[in-house]
Amino acid sequence: MSAPNHETQPYKPPSKSFWKGKAKAVTDDFDDLFPRITYRHLHSTTLGVRDPLRVVALCDSDAFYAACERVRLDLDPALPLVVQQWEALIAVNYPARAFGISRMDNVRDARKRCPALRVVHVATYKEGEPEPGYWPDPDTRTHKVSLDHYRRESMKIIQMFKDGLPGGEVEKASIDEAFIDFTRPVREEMLRRYPYLATVPPDAPEGLDSPLPPPPPISWGGLGSVVPVDPPKDPPTTESDGEVAKEEQGGEEPADEVGAEDEDQHSSAEEDDEHVTWHDVALSIAAEFMLRIREDIRDKLGYTTSAGLARNKFLAKVLTASYKKPMSQTILRNAAIPNYLRPMPFQKIRFLGGKLGKALAEEYDVSTVGDLLTIDLEEMQRKFGEESIWVYEILRGIDRTEVKEKSVVNKSMMASKNLATPVTKATDGHHWVRVLAAELALRLNEARDNNPALWPKTIVLHVRKGYDTSKSKQTPFPFTKSVTVDAIASFGNKLWDELVGTRGSTPFKITNVSLGFSGIGIMEAGQRTIEGFLTARNASDDQQSLAVTASDAVRSPAKRPRLSSDHEERPASRAKDSSSSRSAAAAAAATNPLNASVKQDHSRAPGSDRWAFVCDKCGAVIRVPNGERGGSDAAVDARGSSGTVDGGAGGEERMLDDAIREEMLAALRLEHADFHFAQELAAVGDVGAPKRVIRPSERPTVPTAKKRKGGQGAGAKTKATAGDGGIARFFSKR
Repeated sequence: MSAPNHETQPYKPPSKSFWKGKAKAVTDDFDDLFPRITYRHLHSTTLGVRDPLRVVALCDSDAFYAACERVRLDLDPALPLVVQQWEALIAVNYPARAFGISRMDNVRDARKRCPALRVVHVATYKEGEPEPGYWPDPDTRTHKVSLDHYRRESMKIIQMFKDGLPGGEVEKASIDEAFIDFTRPVREEMLRRYPYLATVPPDAPEGLDSPLPPPPPISWGGLGSVVPVDPPKDPPTTESDGEVAKEEQGGEEPADEVGAEDEDQHSSAEEDDEHVTWHDVALSIAAEFMLRIREDIRDKLGYTTSAGLARNKFLAKVLTASYKKPMSQTILRNAAIPNYLRPMPFQKIRFLGGKLGKALAEEYDVSTVGDLLTIDLEEMQRKFGEESIWVYEILRGIDRTEVKEKSVVNKSMMASKNLATPVTKATDGHHWVRVLAAELALRLNEARDNNPALWPKTIVLHVRKGYDTSKSKQTPFPFTKSVTVDAIASFGNKLWDELVGTRGSTPFKITNVSLGFSGIGIMEAGQRTIEGFLTARNASDDQQSLAVTASDAVRSPAKRPRLSSDHEERPASRAKDSSSSRSAAAAAAATNPLNASVKQDHSRAPGSDRWAFVCDKCGAVIRVPNGERGGSDAAVDARGSSGTVDGGAGGEERMLDDAIREEMLAALRLEHADFHFAQELAAVGDVGAPKRVIRPSERPTVPTAKKRKGGQGAGAKTKATAGDGGIARFFSKR
């Protein structure tokens, strides 16, 4: 019997009738499977979770930890391999699973089942080593597990997702899986392949709200396994006890899953092609994209993956976790959703495997999704609260959560160790502080390689006994040029001494120690390169500073000169005449030796200069020192790179250097204005001195300077920031 054409039927609102108890579940429980798709949907620029052409995939790396070790060691993919952590197994590849090995086994039992088994212990940190290694016979009493290699490989895979689908959204779900929203790139491809959809036909009865014409037939061959609309009676198997258990094991899939068919052995769907919808077309295009990306990952990185494609995140997740692994790709059409979900044990669904799932099973004496479909929303909310609408919808394959790329900046970073032997002496804790500091140093440096402006605000130490509430201590973590194990360990040891003590016994048996960073953020450009203002001065700078010591009458003795010999005459467009400029500069030099270092170069016209300004009082051109001058006046970024400011750096570095120069220019402008104001005060005395109003700088303010000590006359006051109007704010007209 032919099915109705769902593309042309008017949209029907959700059914208002509900069933209670173990009544029969009807088709109305899935009444949103065939929405009316119009030209407005296709051409809309706002793509939300209710979009009828939405396609979401979850791509999962097969036996990821084991695959990482296989690729690292360049082993045969057919070799049985397990990854060991102390006495347990944390990853089992599919060739080893064929021997019945699972993560519930220990190494001894696994070797009995497969004598040719390759066992690789996970990398560990040990005291005195800045990086983790694959040490012989690591000991849980002295070493700490490292997952850094797996994190790095995971980031490579995520980046390939982004590179392979520029217009899509990629959300990292765990260390070995990611959600991908194909909606936008699929929409663009549909308009390219079917150009007749680009414009609304002139005879369309409802204009943009007219339904799309019937879709073309689809060939599913080579795209993966298509879930049949009428599957066999055997219920599908799903992931073991929910996704939470998987995430706690580091994102690895359950080890008891069996191998699956190859992708070319896909379920046939040709008999349903006469009922194809435009959402099926979108699924087929997304499957092509997903297949291409997965092949690139296998060819370039050596990892095999499995993917599930459906209309939302929930359905894509249950597909990937349960359907024909490894190295598979599964497609769930809307028409196949009811028969796919009904026989599924609902307690295998994420968040329904705990207390809530048990309460539902006991309350209604049910075990499958189909059983719970007979419970109406009103009854469920009466028993379990209004928020149980989420359960009602998820059982019907409705999930409105977005695929949203997570921030690349983690706000916190933690290294933790569960101690096999509790720490009972205060002095024993420094060993673990240093081990944890090595992990933090490596992870923070790797993060700063991608974004050098990252820096944490605080470092925090936690200690705990068993499952008791942990005790913690934290302190600010100041910026340094480089992140080292010694630097982090010094702060960690200080926190340990304050929290636990320096000698004797600890307040309690410590079974867990954690050291971490919090408040990680991106610093501003001036903060990032503050070392450029504090770099050690060289000998030539020290000799030059001796020539301007006479300026100490109006400046702090510890203040180094800001104005160098490369200051030039103001531009000709703003000069009244060359003689007046020279006389003004000479008068200023006679009054203050500091201005004697301002070189008046009349041999050439300076023209416009972004990094200079002309003093309207003395006619001097004040210029930001260039990068060729070493020492403290060279703008050196926080990573310690040397050379000139514009010495061939990338676009981002040049932008940051420009921001630094702007801050320096604002500081020079304020400093020069302060000098003239101090001169006026010294010339006219205290009585009748006119108030000099100094305009705040137009550039961002520089950090507040410390209070001066010493100095002469009224000018010896605290220096203010550019935004505070300089030293003028400390004086008032009498």
